[in-house]
Amino acid sequence: MKFDVVIIGSGLAGLSVALHLAENHQVAVVTKRHLLDGASNWAQGGIAAVLDSGDSYAQHIDDTLVAGAGLCDETATRNIVEHGREAIEWLIAQGVPFTRDGSAELGYHLTREGGHSQRRIIHAADATGHAVQVTLEEKVRKHPNITLLENHYAIDLITSDKLEQKSPSPQCVGLYVQDAASGRVITIAAGHTVLATGGAGKVYLYTTNPDTATGDGIAMAWRAGCRVANMEFIQFHPTCLYHPYAKSFLISEAIRGEGGLLKLPPEAGAAAGLRFMPEHDARAELAPRDVVARAIDFEMKKRGLDYVHLDISHQSPEFLQEHFPTIYARCMELGIDISKEPIPVVPAVHFTCGGVVTDLHGSTDLAGLYAVGETAYTGLHGANRLASNSLLECVVLGRAAALEIGRTPRAVHPALPQWDESRVTDADEEVVISHNWDELRRFMWNYVGIVRTNKRLNRAQHRISLLKEEIDEYYANFRITSDLVELRNLVEVASLIVNSALLRRESRGLHYSRDYPYTLPKALPSVLSPERR
Repeated sequence: MKFDVVIIGSGLAGLSVALHLAENHQVAVVTKRHLLDGASNWAQGGIAAVLDSGDSYAQHIDDTLVAGAGLCDETATRNIVEHGREAIEWLIAQGVPFTRDGSAELGYHLTREGGHSQRRIIHAADATGHAVQVTLEEKVRKHPNITLLENHYAIDLITSDKLEQKSPSPQCVGLYVQDAASGRVITIAAGHTVLATGGAGKVYLYTTNPDTATGDGIAMAWRAGCRVANMEFIQFHPTCLYHPYAKSFLISEAIRGEGGLLKLPPEAGAAAGLRFMPEHDARAELAPRDVVARAIDFEMKKRGLDYVHLDISHQSPEFLQEHFPTIYARCMELGIDISKEPIPVVPAVHFTCGGVVTDLHGSTDLAGLYAVGETAYTGLHGANRLASNSLLECVVLGRAAALEIGRTPRAVHPALPQWDESRVTDADEEVVISHNWDELRRFMWNYVGIVRTNKRLNRAQHRISLLKEEIDEYYANFRITSDLVELRNLVEVASLIVNSALLRRESRGLHYSRDYPYTLPKALPSVLSPERR
């Protein structure tokens, strides 16, 4: 198969690239499952952008820099923030049904979330990601120049140094993908390849991410020779619903933006009902996510709790159903009436702030390869992502990458080597994969969580080394499966997270170390290069 551009991933970043390029390019979108199965579809809160005269670029930039704990790239931050309104106008032009407000300047309701000094979050009730994705999905499915390869797993990139006729400098020339239904491996030649595979939340035991978030793009880029940065900064969302029958259900930050209070549950004994955030930060419930997540983690460990309470019951049922219909309905299904009682919540892995190093056009270290969205490291998120900046980055950088690809001469497709299964057999025991997957996610949760120590990190590093040996041997000897592909990528990403964390000898943003509790005067990113492995 041959295309001008192949995009791996079908979230907001990937679909933005596809729609911007499809008029003049033959585009393929490769996605593990269906188009709506990524993290973008799950996003509740909204998209941050300067849309009101009472707000300014300077304030949005400053809020981002403060949340990023001194580690944001100011040039990248300014570029993305200043293209925010343009990004929102493009989405509105596509038909995204943002929540309206007749009294507002633009005619759309803006809410406020933790870390923001102004109301600047445009949203579609409390299911913004779904509204955006459904709108773009319809356009992508109808476009004659876009080929959809759903239920196809990207296995690895093909680089020119692996070809018989090697080019003077390495470049990405295509990739191998597996058809999940038949198991057949397909070779795809591409003039440009875009990694838009999202984050790596599934490397941890508890996450708000969908099952597709296995760090595939980051792992593939690393194996292809690209630098990776700031992987130690894993954002734990403070408020994931704690319930035995609700997997990974996120309680939006906007609940706290609209007055929700964090309190101790009855299991806290005499302290039950105590609002604890003012003791941890002057901004209380509106502090950035890392501060809130650490405060909840502290209270849970101090008091032996499994969860804490988020209480917005002072708001009327009508207000809650209007502003948070998805959360209200889901909680009601589970027997929780949020207009009368608090919501049990617990922190969970939510966002990967680091990723594949790119410029502001999505270009990576490897010619012909781009990365956008959560897969990429642009410098915007620093040591902690400001709420609702991620979808903004997806649209802005998606368009920028498409423009860069459009300016680049079309590549001549070389002859690519086919996938060779002549020396492998069917796996004899699939239990090896499921056991290693479970072990990895558990020790990452226990050793590389919200609070870290060198001892725990070194333990994790040792376990990862053993797992990698097992998985590499398995990969070399048996036919691949989707579970094996994902496990191989997760172990690679786990190694990058731990190695980055060991490099950082301070506490900053989302990385908190008991061995280095203080913040160094100069903030530097943690950049890993494959040559130094």
